[in-house]
Amino acid sequence: MNSSADPPAKKKTRVRFSLSRITRNLLTVMVLSLIGLFAISMTSKQPDNLGVTAGQLAACPDTPNCVSTQAADPGKRMDPIAFSGTPSEAISKIKQAIKLNWPRATLISETEYYLHYEFKSLIFRFIDDVEFFVDDETSVIQFRSASRVGHSDLGVNRKRMNQLVKSIKP
Repeated sequence: MNSSADPPAKKKTRVRFSLSRITRNLLTVMVLSLIGLFAISMTSKQPDNLGVTAGQLAACPDTPNCVSTQAADPGKRMDPIAFSGTPSEAISKIKQAIKLNWPRATLISETEYYLHYEFKSLIFRFIDDVEFFVDDETSVIQFRSASRVGHSDLGVNRKRMNQLVKSIKP
């Protein structure tokens, strides 16, 4: 048979993976991601719409990283906390519960009927703004907990507020 009619044999090429190169690339991506997340957390600014206006806390943003007792969206809504006694007693209960359970919470603002805390996450130092309004007329504590940056909070705000409600309910 004519060997010149046969197609030339293809050379087998081997893809050679270098484990050290893959590890180095993955490590680089991880470090850059961590630096980016840290930079985002350090540049977040306090929203300018916090506080109580006509008995209302600020509305939750469109992102799912917020819960509030006054939210119109049922997915973001939680029930207010009923209280008995004076507003100052309710404020004291909230402050005590936060002091005992959240060491990275910082009180930013306090009035007779209002508290604003910043809660920082452990690793990336993301800040959540948590507000309380003690409504003396209806004997309930309204609250709002929202992440400053990002889209999802993986349910952190709701979990925190559920825990707080359990810790201050009579």
